[in-house]
Order: sequence, then C-alpha cells, then structure tokens
Amino acid sequence: MRDDPSTTPLTEGLSDAELAAVLARTVGQRLRDLRRALQGSPPEEVRTRGDAEAQTLLAGGLAAARPSDAVLSEEAPDDGARIGARRVWIIDPLDGTREFSEDRSDWAVHVALWADADLVTGAVALPGLDVVLTSATSPVVPDRDPAAPLRMAVSRTRPPSIATAVAAAMDAELVAMGSAGFKVAAVVRGEVDFYVHGGGQYEWDSAAPVAVARAAGLHTSRLDGSPLRYNQPDPHLPDLVVCRPELAPHLMSVIAQAGAHR
Repeated sequence: MRDDPSTTPLTEGLSDAELAAVLARTVGQRLRDLRRALQGSPPEEVRTRGDAEAQTLLAGGLAAARPSDAVLSEEAPDDGARIGARRVWIIDPLDGTREFSEDRSDWAVHVALWADADLVTGAVALPGLDVVLTSATSPVVPDRDPAAPLRMAVSRTRPPSIATAVAAAMDAELVAMGSAGFKVAAVVRGEVDFYVHGGGQYEWDSAAPVAVARAAGLHTSRLDGSPLRYNQPDPHLPDLVVCRPELAPHLMSVIAQAGAHR
C-alpha cells in the first residue's frame, strides 16, 4: 500500500504510548475505509486485503518512528531478531479477520511494546466502535451491579470447552463475540466480567489487550495462575484469563478444579 497524507500517521516526537495509540487508530481507520471500498467483494478477498494493508501500514509506521526496535507480528515471518532485543513491538494488525470480512464491529488492531522483559505499553483500537483503549490512560472499569448475573465473553464461532465449563460453574451468562482483543476490551469496558480462553492463541493475540487490562487494574494470567510472558522463543501463548480483580480468587479456583491447565 502506498503511503499518502490520508493514511500516514504523524509520529515524530511521540512517546511510546502515544505512538501505539496513534498507529492503532490510524490502521483502524484505514481498515474501515477499505471495508467500505470492498463492499460486495468475496470474503476471502476482504480478509486478504485487510491483513496485507494493515500489516504494511503498521509495520511501516513502526519502522519510520522506531527503526532500531524489533517487531513480532502475526502477519510477518519471525526471523528471530527479536530474541535478545531490549525493545520489541508485538502487533496484530487485524485481530478478527473473519469479523472484519463479515462487516461486523467485533474486531481490533493491537499494538504493544515489550521492553526490559515485560509489557510496558499497549493500545487496542476497536474501529467498529470508534474507540481506542490505551494503557497510558489507565482505563476505568465501570462498577458492576452486584445483583446482575455474571457475564463471560466467549468466541462466537469456536468456544473452547474450558470456557463453557467455567461459565457453568460460575453460573455466568455467555456473551458471544469475535476477536480476542475485542473480548478483553469488553472486560475493560464493563460489558462482561471475565474472559477465559484455552488453546490456539499466540503472543500477538493478547499482548496489547493484556497491557490495557493491566493498566485498568484487571487480573491477567494463564489458566494455572502463572504470569503471561512475552517475547519468548516460541510465541505460542495458548491460554488466557482476564477478569475483574474481585472475581479472580473464585474464578481461578474454579479453573483449577476443572483441571484446565493440566
């Protein structure tokens, strides 16, 4: 995709947190424009174009603004240069390609920075809602009505068995939605109370959403309660728990009883 004034973000002088938010928003806006331009096109073409153009714009923005940093992306080969690097951007240019191709709103753009062995900033754009969540602003999770039933985010197309088992044990309503980033954002936004996933994810699926969730004071961990670690030699990071902190002790106990991490 050729750069032009309507799509190329102005990034000079931005902090890392500002850069993440600007790039996430810019890519999200470009994807919305692309989706409108491709109305009526075959879903496979929409998915392919979306992935490619989002990767080009996001990778180009990072290369221009932070040329010395390494990048781990779902849409680019992992050449191993990030291993041993002090700063690594972990990105998912289009999280929820299926939802994007179906002209739904539950997809996202992820931009996170890992530095000195931990996530230091992240931004998640929800272009279908015209929202960008960033760790820089410490998002405030809305208060929960204690009389309301618990709500759990779950995949609308392939919910893992652990999710349905945990929901039943917690007596929680299942709320189906698309991408991983959108599900974590739903916890941050107070639309659901927790999200439990087992199997099939990688670091780029959760890095930016977890950075935002942590900034909001939410519990984040693997199913066994261990920390989520990023920039590992193998980027496979298959399981994830994000929940309101007051629910964490009971939820983690339920997960342990289900034997999900064994």
